[in-house]
Parts: sequence; structure tokens; C-alpha cells
Amino acid sequence: MNINIVKNTMSKTSLALLTSAAFMFPMMSWGAQNCDKPINDFDGLYCLTKVYLEADKELNSSYAQLAKRLNTSQKTKLKRGQLAWMRERNDQCSYSDDENSFYVNMDCATRVTTERVNFLNERVRECSAGSCRDSRLAE
Repeated sequence: MNINIVKNTMSKTSLALLTSAAFMFPMMSWGAQNCDKPINDFDGLYCLTKVYLEADKELNSSYAQLAKRLNTSQKTKLKRGQLAWMRERNDQCSYSDDENSFYVNMDCATRVTTERVNFLNERVRECSAGSCRDSRLAE
């Protein structure tokens, strides 16, 4: 159940980004398909969002792989660490300037998410080797 809360939060974040992209890009332009040379800011954002969504997918997969190897107490620590990481990511990579404007630095979000994927994968390797360190799970 704890994993479901984290997955639900991550899914909502991904869904919000995907929904935003869907509204901003009702018709894919040639530039959006060519991420080497986006022709405008919207195409660039589309490309950054695609990369972020892939990193987020990897994050969910790594989290699930790790959770499978943990007991209930360890899962609680992992969940606590994941929620803290999500708050930190949001603080680092997004801001709002009033009630109607919310900004996400997609490059930052992708970089921080990729770092978290690497962290979770390191924990998976530790646990697979039989040396799962509980103290690292809440990070």
C-alpha cells in the first residue's frame, strides 16, 4: 500500500506533465520530431518532456525493483526517503510566481530524476548482494 502512494504521486506528476504537453502540442510539428534542432521553444519543451518522462519511467521501475527486495520496515524507510526526495526535486526544479503560473525546469527535473534512478539502482545491487543497508533507504 505504501508503494501505491508513492507510485500514485509519481503518476500524478507524470500525468500532469503529459497532460500539459498534450494541450501545448495538439499537432506534432516536424520540429518536435527532430529534437536535434527544435524550431521553437514549444518543440524544445516537447523534446525535454519526452526525455523526462523516460527518466520518470525508469525511476518507477527502479523503485518497484527495490521495493520487491525489502521487508515492511525497509519499505517504510524507502517510502519516506522517496517522498523527501520528491519534495526536494520539486523545490530544486520548479517554482510558482502566483496562483496561475507554475514553472518546471525540465533539464533540472531530468537530471535530478536520473540521479535518483542511479541511487535506487545502487540500493537494488546492494540488496541483491545480500548487503542491504537500511540507513541508505531513507535518503
